Amino acid sequence: MLENLNLHNVLILDIETVPQYSEYNELPDRWKGLWDKKSKTLAKEDEIPSDLYERAGIYAEFGKIVCISVGILTQKGDRWGYRIKSFYGHDEKKVLMEFCELLNTGFSSPQKLLCAHNGKEFDFPYLARRILIHRLKLPYLLDTAGKKPWEVNHIDTMQLWKFGDFKSFTSLDLLAAVFDIPTPKDDIDGSMVREVYYKDKDLERIKVYCEKDIITLANVLLRMTSNAILQDKDIVLTSQ
Repeated sequence: MLENLNLHNVLILDIETVPQYSEYNELPDRWKGLWDKKSKTLAKEDEIPSDLYERAGIYAEFGKIVCISVGILTQKGDRWGYRIKSFYGHDEKKVLMEFCELLNTGFSSPQKLLCAHNGKEFDFPYLARRILIHRLKLPYLLDTAGKKPWEVNHIDTMQLWKFGDFKSFTSLDLLAAVFDIPTPKDDIDGSMVREVYYKDKDLERIKVYCEKDIITLANVLLRMTSNAILQDKDIVLTSQ
């Protein structure tokens, strides 16, 4: 697959998610009961539902997307350039509508692909579920119903690295280290997004973190396809 991959056709993405409410006690009664049932499958020893609610953001039924960062690789002579755009905000439906518009206008053909790290387990299904929850139409690349595995146009760098070995999880940070790729994660990590969103109310900081992830992800994909990694001068940020 990699030797025949046309990088021009790949949309690289990452999402940042948080629980729908800042605290467990803010949940409506119906949703509190549903979380109580869900948390029983997650609890260890003396943990109670309220203790586990900070994890709610990783479940599409209990979380929401606050940022989607995307990147497109473009040829620049003998090097690759990289254009980045982020869709972010408190209004998840608006964020998703803008993202869907991008997919529907520029990535709606069988030649196009989506790429994420652990995307098949997280980003792609999470996006699809939240899009349907908001009663929006699924874009072509996220509508996988009835498709055979080889017809689903998704690249997952974690799955590529496994080479059929399903025993372990390899983080993007670890994969970047393996390929000797510098990572600019000098601020927050995924476990801090909820606090930065609800307590610090710093959505811009989350957006910057998400964009750093897709820069690292692009470099991993470039390494996997025997290309030189990006330099700062190769990266262009576009406004929302």
